[in-house]
Amino acid sequence: MRKLVIVGGGYGGMKVMQQLNTKDLPSDYEIILVDKLPYHCLKTEYYALAAGTESDHEIRVPFPKHVRHHFGNVQNIDLSEKKITLATDQKNDTLEYDKLVIGLGATDKYHGVPGAKEHTFSIQSMENTRRTYEAISNLPPHSSVSVVGAGLSGVELAAELRESRHDLNIRLFDRGETILPMFPRRLSSYVTSWFQKHDVEIVSNSNITRVSADALYNHDERIKADAVIWTAGVQPSNVTRDLDVEMDEKKRIILTKHHHIPGFPDAFVVGDGASLPHAPSAQLAEKQGEQIVDILKLQWKGEKLPDTMPELKLKGTLGSLGKKKGFGTMMGEKAAVTGRVARLLKSGVLWMYKYHSGV
Repeated sequence: MRKLVIVGGGYGGMKVMQQLNTKDLPSDYEIILVDKLPYHCLKTEYYALAAGTESDHEIRVPFPKHVRHHFGNVQNIDLSEKKITLATDQKNDTLEYDKLVIGLGATDKYHGVPGAKEHTFSIQSMENTRRTYEAISNLPPHSSVSVVGAGLSGVELAAELRESRHDLNIRLFDRGETILPMFPRRLSSYVTSWFQKHDVEIVSNSNITRVSADALYNHDERIKADAVIWTAGVQPSNVTRDLDVEMDEKKRIILTKHHHIPGFPDAFVVGDGASLPHAPSAQLAEKQGEQIVDILKLQWKGEKLPDTMPELKLKGTLGSLGKKKGFGTMMGEKAAVTGRVARLLKSGVLWMYKYHSGV
């Protein structure tokens, strides 16, 4: 059998699997998923797992049944030889492919800050989020928790921590003048007011210069911290960054308009590792995954690929402030929503994804 191998079961890889049923595949093809875990994880909800307001089980979705699983950690991808090197059960294994979709996601980017990697907690993977949850849960009353980075992940995490642990002293650090700079000013002001009302300190214009075991340093000023959670940027996975192909300044792979690597028409990149006109997100990875499926079907039929591809249009972004309030944009960023309506909308989107995603 020939193989379509999908490395990484994130949102982009999941969309490819969902939209390629067995009837869509050539008779001599099978789909193989390479992942460390036997289920798809809802990364957009990792903040709630870390805060202890959602359980591990609630943020899992089963992979499609028509896909064969190959468990292991990807160590290397050889595009020329069409081979993937895996670490499985403490040994190296190789897997050949005919078509490849690389969706290995992202890791934390520490921007060269000394001690950040060693002394901070993460919500970038299920394993790391579980460790963060355990550390936060074990903190004694009145401990100090610092969240570095006030983008969507940092804001949702800080808010959920406040709802989960009213006894904690929570600080949210960000380099900018205002939090959530990617959102309209109205939403940034709304979220800032929520944090002020709920006693979460926002430290604007911050510059974290160092992190130690019990403190972080803002402009070299020592601030005690019993736990520091890093949400101040991401970068493509090590394996993606190690590929000898053209990349942008953020080490994301520059692709053709058909989402494959130039010179390698059988190797696609989806999600955080792809250089795209929008910031990485679950929604963007899904939209891209849909187009990759369209291209694969045309390739298998031997038909001409389109001269242009549809624009990757996003519907908007929703964020939560605990379980009762939220914020976000809809209709392609044109409409702003806040409060309970925004939270209900986000809950509805999550429910639809979990139970009506075509698995």
